[in-house]
Amino acid sequence: MANEPVTPRHAAPEPEPVEEDAFARFSPAPEDNPGRLRRIGRGTWRVMIHEWALAAYASLLLAAIMTWPTLKYPAYTIPQDTGDPTLQAWQMAWSGHSLKTDIAQLWNSNSFYPEPYSFAFSDTLLGYAPAGLFGTGLEAALIRYNIMYVLLHALAFFGAYVLARQLGSGKTGAAVAGAAFAYAPWRLAQAGHMHVMSVGGIALALAMLARGHGYSLRHGYQPEKRKPGWALAGWLVAAWQVSLGFGIGLPFAYVLAGIVLTCVVLWFAFRRWKWGTPRSFGWKLFSADLVGGVVFAAVGLLMALPYLKVVELHPYAQRSEVELSWYSPPILGFFTSPAQDLLWGQAHSSARSVLDGADGCCSGETSLLPGFVLYGLAIAGLILSIWTLRQRLLLFAGVVLSIVLAMGTRFFGGRPGYLWLYDVLPGWDAIRTPGRLVIWTTLLLALLAAGAVTAFVEQAKTIAQERVPARPHPMLRLATFLPLALVLFEGLNVTEHPVVPLQPAAMASAQGPLLVLPSDALMDMKVMVWSTDRFEPIVNGNSGFTPQSLSEIRELTKNFPDQASVDRLRQIGVKTVVVLKEYAKGGPYEAALTNPGDGLGLQRTETDDAVTFTFQ
Repeated sequence: MANEPVTPRHAAPEPEPVEEDAFARFSPAPEDNPGRLRRIGRGTWRVMIHEWALAAYASLLLAAIMTWPTLKYPAYTIPQDTGDPTLQAWQMAWSGHSLKTDIAQLWNSNSFYPEPYSFAFSDTLLGYAPAGLFGTGLEAALIRYNIMYVLLHALAFFGAYVLARQLGSGKTGAAVAGAAFAYAPWRLAQAGHMHVMSVGGIALALAMLARGHGYSLRHGYQPEKRKPGWALAGWLVAAWQVSLGFGIGLPFAYVLAGIVLTCVVLWFAFRRWKWGTPRSFGWKLFSADLVGGVVFAAVGLLMALPYLKVVELHPYAQRSEVELSWYSPPILGFFTSPAQDLLWGQAHSSARSVLDGADGCCSGETSLLPGFVLYGLAIAGLILSIWTLRQRLLLFAGVVLSIVLAMGTRFFGGRPGYLWLYDVLPGWDAIRTPGRLVIWTTLLLALLAAGAVTAFVEQAKTIAQERVPARPHPMLRLATFLPLALVLFEGLNVTEHPVVPLQPAAMASAQGPLLVLPSDALMDMKVMVWSTDRFEPIVNGNSGFTPQSLSEIRELTKNFPDQASVDRLRQIGVKTVVVLKEYAKGGPYEAALTNPGDGLGLQRTETDDAVTFTFQ
């Protein structure tokens, strides 16, 4: 008894072993009830890895690579040349300055003093005005321009990608469409025309509108997939696209109007000839279209008003048929690459000399090659495609029509064709470059190509299913990406990135209104971007046309300072004339560097970079 263990009086009995349920391991996992932060984190992660997000990341990375070295020295260089790009850097700076200071003076810019509505002398890139809110001066203007230059390429790729996907293309086919639309060789000649290159909003708006209305080429109209919010967003993006400029925005507006009219006609025709079979539309979608359409029309109207004022004040600003003929490409232009293309630029130099003609004018506007790879893929898309035969034929008809219109006066004199639109459609007579309609040629070719590539990828998957194991051969997988690589290779560029001259010190302290000499189209664009530090009123300016007042002053001041030029400048309120030594030497304004201007009521000051005359 002494060796027996002692059991505590109040010890708890040992638990009996629980027999495991044999089916417990097959039951569903316990329901997870995450907290609010965890739900937000999961939702954010799903958004970040969504296809559209991944496409956006790829678009940005590809844009930085394809436009390199734009982002190498963004504070000092600018793509293409120091002409039109500096003008457009000034445009973004001016619109942002107006938003910060006095929006009522938006259309009365500091250039072309004292002309009113001078901001409407050319396309304004007004949609980029929010970017102009940040920074002042030349460095900020260049950084802003270079960043937007890269972003517009990314948006063009992304917009065409999502449009092709919405219409029914596979991912690889959509990537080919995006690359073809964003990096077509013809776009390299337009590197100095940001308003022409900013076309991503066109494809994105069409994609949003199609998604909002539950429509795709491959699956037709699916009422259950209607999303009124997407439709409204599509109209807003379309309005933003128009705000960038009418040169590209006006044809887009007429395309949208044509689509709406066609859909309305087909809608009523269907209801009439399908024995009244109901086709869902819904008041929510109708309301979204109504509100979006009104916003789109209002933006277009508000943008048009200052341009109408300009035409009223300067009737010669309208484009003549002779001027249109200068910018109308022959059919050769659609097979000719601009000089900036790495692959074809040098090889097509003789073709460009033919396009230039006797006056050496406009090969940059008439070298309109969308890409030989794109042509090949589009032709393949007429034979093998996910699109139906009728859809392929309609896309091909659109390609032919867009080429005919883009040829301007070169297609049977323009009637029938471009000049019919010039005669009938309001505002069309203000567009001087028919060749820019190649935007639509490129987009339609890209959709044909997307259909062909998607069909090829699906065929590859079908072949892979017959293998054991069922996965595509590495070479077959690689072959599906070959069209994308070839399209991108054809879009590689050798675009120059010159250094933009710094603002002369004499101009930095000059009191406005001022005139900087010499004054001509190229020089005045530099003067405009130099003025972004203080936005002093300047007589200098350049745009799609030159007002007679500026032409007269340029001619008159070739003898400055003399009595006639001084009296005219004093009459319009000029307080300072800055004559830049580096640019005036060897030209008609050189005499002003040594003329003392005695007896004319001027104070002459000479510095290292300029001679400044201040009106007393």
